[in-house]
Amino acid sequence: MKPDGTCVTVRVLAIVGATLLTIVAIALMPRIQQDESYHNFADQRSMLGIANFLNVVSNLPFLLCGIAGLLFLGHTRKPVSRDSFVHRVERWPYALFFLGVSLTCVGSAYYHLSPNTERLMWDRLPMSIAFMALLAVVISERIDMRAGLVSLAPLVVVGVGSVIYWRVGEMNHSGDLRPYALVQFYSLLAVIICSGMFSSRYSHGGWLFVAVGWYGAAKLFELLDRQIFALGRIVSGHSVKHIAAAIGACCILHMLRRRSPLTAKETPALML
Repeated sequence: MKPDGTCVTVRVLAIVGATLLTIVAIALMPRIQQDESYHNFADQRSMLGIANFLNVVSNLPFLLCGIAGLLFLGHTRKPVSRDSFVHRVERWPYALFFLGVSLTCVGSAYYHLSPNTERLMWDRLPMSIAFMALLAVVISERIDMRAGLVSLAPLVVVGVGSVIYWRVGEMNHSGDLRPYALVQFYSLLAVIICSGMFSSRYSHGGWLFVAVGWYGAAKLFELLDRQIFALGRIVSGHSVKHIAAAIGACCILHMLRRRSPLTAKETPALML
């Protein structure tokens, strides 16, 4: 049954309230500085003249997925593409998402060729675009289309701004990762919360949870960088992280390829 306007308003206010409380809590925390040991990855082997070879080339799936997503969005004449969107304008958040995914390959590869704090900005910038674009997608498809589309640009500006704020601070020896942490982690938490509280206007919405799950796995692989590399010294956790995160992005594309608009009588189950 479709929730009435009062129910929707209460849910939206609850999300807004939780977001404001999170922002206040983050603001009250001590400044989070960049740990310089972060750049000391387990696998530093060079191959084919490329430094940190596997950490660099493992970013290629981002580029492949991002380009595939952009091509799918551009194929307006294909019936499957038309069925994926009721309104053409709904493609824009996804376009920014897949653009961010594509650029993550470039930024992350550039960073891993010579890992340092200065280059790290180019790794984080495209990811912030993808995170915030995905949040705009969820707002648009599960709460209100107009609100999602209007919020897209401000959300992306906030995401990019959080990285620039941190980088400028680093240049003045006062770097602060709190805004970026909010963008990276709370945006995905908000995606989960919104998706749990509001039904999608399209089928196969469950793939969104699968995508976030893969990103969660990617963060776990990142934490286990050295432990995974120690298992035969074949591949490090950080390289596996790149692949897992790219699979998460591919789940979004898979969702778009399979989905179709739901009628008023259909309940948007977490269909895969």
